[in-house]
Amino acid sequence: MSGRKAYILGKLIRYAFTFILILSLNFALPRMMPGDPIVNLLGEEALHNDPRMIELLRAEHGLDKPLHIQFSGYLRSLARMDLGYSIHKNLSVAELMANSLFWTLLLVFPSVVIGSIMALLFGSLAGFKNNSLIDYLLTALALLFYTCPSFLLAMLFLSIFAFHLGLFPLGNLTSGGREGLDYALDVAWHLFLPVAALSLLGASYKFLVVRNSVTQIFDEQFIVAARAKGLTERCILLRHVIRNVLPPFISMVALSFGFMVSGALIVEIVFSLNGMGTLIYDAVVARDYPVMQGCFLVLTVFVMAANFAADMLYAVADPRIGGNDN
Repeated sequence: MSGRKAYILGKLIRYAFTFILILSLNFALPRMMPGDPIVNLLGEEALHNDPRMIELLRAEHGLDKPLHIQFSGYLRSLARMDLGYSIHKNLSVAELMANSLFWTLLLVFPSVVIGSIMALLFGSLAGFKNNSLIDYLLTALALLFYTCPSFLLAMLFLSIFAFHLGLFPLGNLTSGGREGLDYALDVAWHLFLPVAALSLLGASYKFLVVRNSVTQIFDEQFIVAARAKGLTERCILLRHVIRNVLPPFISMVALSFGFMVSGALIVEIVFSLNGMGTLIYDAVVARDYPVMQGCFLVLTVFVMAANFAADMLYAVADPRIGGNDN
């Protein structure tokens, strides 16, 4: 077996074990939370006034069975691509997530792309202009956004640009009554502030990593040799430095996708966006096990897919990874 095929097979086996572990945690963690979904549905009074109704509903949703039987049923449902039904909304989990997931992805993907481009450009500039005024300013801004919680930055943007200045809407995804291009522009107007907040949060950490990597690479011997050949600083930056920064940067972008998703959930709640954040928040409050399991599973699949794609791109960007097929 070639080195590249062995590398891919090893990654697939590792991700398979990781996925099995995540399935187990995805089932166990909601049930470790205090509270009962049926009691939350009927109210505390029903616990004393109509305990028979509670037992009937628990049996209807399979919550009266031992945990190992519930877990085996959960795995069988997943094998049939069935995420179950919401206890509180009496709708399929897939139906509930279909619309919410679209808006979350519409928020997250532009934020990841914009934040990564900003981090690569400004991080390279700061590393290239090491110990200059522009380096100090960019690094200070990156540290400021890096230490700022996502909900605080979202609330500041909402307060300043939407409430006080009135430049953007206070929340929601659209004003309603729009079609075609007007609808698309209206959605972009509503998503501008949350995308800006997530982009800055995502760019801050990656900026610091890129800036430090560029600074270190400029001290390497092959950079000294390139300068001795008479290459310009711009040529060295584009042909040698950025090329060495890209492999770890690609991996970092994919790894940050999971953190970006978790940050998006909080930003969605601040801006009253009807995405996965609102759906998960409502499910956690109601202890709606099927909805929590379905949402966390789908988000996990996206994060694992992004990380696997990053591993493959890493191997392409750096021929030393995964061996040589020749």
